[in-house]
Amino acid sequence: MMDNFTPGPAGEASPTEAGPTAEPRPAGKTPAAVEAPAAVEATAEAQFREELFAAGVPEHLHGWLADYGIGALVVKMGIRFLEMSPERCVATMPVEGNTQVAGILHGGAHVVLAETLGSFAAGMHAGPGRQALGIEVGATHHRAVSAGTVTGTCTAIHLGRTVTTHEIVMTDEQGRRLSTARITNLIRDTGR
Repeated sequence: MMDNFTPGPAGEASPTEAGPTAEPRPAGKTPAAVEAPAAVEATAEAQFREELFAAGVPEHLHGWLADYGIGALVVKMGIRFLEMSPERCVATMPVEGNTQVAGILHGGAHVVLAETLGSFAAGMHAGPGRQALGIEVGATHHRAVSAGTVTGTCTAIHLGRTVTTHEIVMTDEQGRRLSTARITNLIRDTGR
């Protein structure tokens, strides 16, 4: 698991710092660095599990995402998943908080929703020991929206051994198409 823990300065503990009966700690490790990784890992895993529940990620996918969560941008954008599979992913995103200066949903927000859906679908297709890496994403904007919730529906166009392509359609609450995006992901082994 990756974490943000950074050990303190290198060196052995001094007798006053470690105490007279303390065992020497490994070089480069502060007392917190010796004990913290397990606590940090447990805290991060608990945080990610809460994040997954809050985002509507189906429980059967929690094991796959438990070490990494869904990503800080997904949380900030308020994206909530409704369906998740390699063939079809559906999620919603609020317009409020994701607008540009003109008061309409930011074009980049459309692309964030599209890339999120396409990347999760490709990652599920990749399976254990493999990862999906976005190599191309593009969007066409058809209509503006200034309030409510946007729904993104991601549909597989191609699910290959090394490449996937998905089309993502964003609609408003009345079902009108707001934008159409396409993402292509490269599938590769993670080396783990």
